[in-house]
Amino acid sequence: MKQNQPHAFTKRGLLRIAIAVFTGFVAACAHSAPLRAQTIRIEANTTAMDWNAVALSGGHVFVAGPRWTGFSGPTAGLLTKNGKIKPFPDADWNGWKSGRDATHRFVSVNALHVAPDGKLWVVDTGTPSFGGVPVYGGAKLVRIDPATGHVLRIYPLDPDIAQAGSYIDDIRFNGRHAYLTDAGKAALIILDIKTGQARRVLDNDASTRARTDRPIVMDGHVVESHLHQPLLVNVDPLEVSPDGKWLYFGPLEGPWSRIPTALLDDPDVSSTDLSAAVQPWADLPPIRGSAMDTAGNLYFTNLKDDGVYRRDVSGKIKRLISDPRLHWADAPCLALNGRLWLPVAQLDRLSMFHQGQFRSHQPFLLVSIDPHAGQIKPGR
Repeated sequence: MKQNQPHAFTKRGLLRIAIAVFTGFVAACAHSAPLRAQTIRIEANTTAMDWNAVALSGGHVFVAGPRWTGFSGPTAGLLTKNGKIKPFPDADWNGWKSGRDATHRFVSVNALHVAPDGKLWVVDTGTPSFGGVPVYGGAKLVRIDPATGHVLRIYPLDPDIAQAGSYIDDIRFNGRHAYLTDAGKAALIILDIKTGQARRVLDNDASTRARTDRPIVMDGHVVESHLHQPLLVNVDPLEVSPDGKWLYFGPLEGPWSRIPTALLDDPDVSSTDLSAAVQPWADLPPIRGSAMDTAGNLYFTNLKDDGVYRRDVSGKIKRLISDPRLHWADAPCLALNGRLWLPVAQLDRLSMFHQGQFRSHQPFLLVSIDPHAGQIKPGR
């Protein structure tokens, strides 16, 4: 995430806009029965890491958190049976310090994702400070065998891809291509997994830029990057449709757009044609993370009400749960058994967003919910 320049909006004015924008959204969501049936299961907790990423593979639980949050734990780790966080793939990969080589060490991990082939991908922003410049060799993708911890390949993101001001945010897959978002400099990144070549597309496009009329409101206040400066996060969440034909994406604040993956995958398509091919998809509120199942249902965390929602393929949105323990619940992960895992980061409560006052509630929670709780099964 990276702050944009301050804009001529008063804090009171932004709050009024936020109320107008989101009241209709929340009111439109049917939630009474699922809310009574839904329960939270605490899977783990920690005071060593402000985790904002979780990935599941072969019975293993992997977690990660950005270095700029200032906690003592590793930036990427494996949860042990006793609830501790073991550096993953090893301590050396988690041992970067200023002045040390960053090409084979994590600088600041922002996302984990298991690809369709079962391998774990780690997204390293390369930025040790919030809104900072990626260090040399720091911005990269690391593909790892989750069973052995063996690093299979490192994909460097060169300075023309991870630029000054970039914040490489999340990743999804489609065939031989991976798609990433740059929440700092507003662009999508297309990676050819076979060749390792990466391209920036929709650079500073209207579909990838944060809008000033859609502030992030939490605890009844606009989240600020600095005093009187609303936090604006460019293109952040993304998903690939189950058939692989569409990429869905949007700024953290919404709304979401879609574009055919066939156009993204073709390096000969011009930037003008790509921009013209972007279509509106879903007018979602500020969210921190999403997951899409094989049927095309989108699960997302709503920052405003500490909620988890589902958008079905028809576009109908239903709130599954709202609970203060889910404050800034981050990137969800769907387990094979259907449960939805959520690392609760509380990032907006860090001292950097409150003039030096640390407001996070300890410990940080890793939780799961059953997104189908309370539903009537067919034939009953």
